[in-house]
Amino acid sequence: MQTRTVTLFAALILGLSLPASAAAGRELLGSYRDWDAIVSKHGNTKVCYMISMPKKSVASRSGASRGDIYITISHRPAAHVKNEVNVIVGYPLKEGSTMKVRVDGRHQFELFTEGEGAWAYDPKDDTAMVNAMRAGSHLVAYGVSQRGTKTTDTYSLSGFTAAYNAITKACN
Repeated sequence: MQTRTVTLFAALILGLSLPASAAAGRELLGSYRDWDAIVSKHGNTKVCYMISMPKKSVASRSGASRGDIYITISHRPAAHVKNEVNVIVGYPLKEGSTMKVRVDGRHQFELFTEGEGAWAYDPKDDTAMVNAMRAGSHLVAYGVSQRGTKTTDTYSLSGFTAAYNAITKACN
């Protein structure tokens, strides 16, 4: 059920940001346990990405309202971008804050924040994070909202490597 939700969610996200002709160029490469792999074609340009939603979300303030929460890994060959990690938290993050991400409690990464999203500072950090995720079993993202609410989102990495291999093959 969650995989279908993630796929529909991904379609909605891209559908809102792309013209109808571009949205029609999207194809599900496969659902791999807790991750979906998708390729989107816009003329001669391809974007391959994988998406997952957290298994568990906890907020320090009871009743905190959040929108959509998910993480993506993207390859955009035309822009020479590979392994771009993007975490969306469903609320405006505290201005000037950073997000901490831990993979299996062993690997820690710091992401810069803007709006509702967080990204690595450098493509090398993206690659290091993806490598840790490929070998890991879970990822935990820690964020702070503009109102000071602390959140912890826990993602399963089950199916991560298979989804990663699918997007890498599609955007090679």
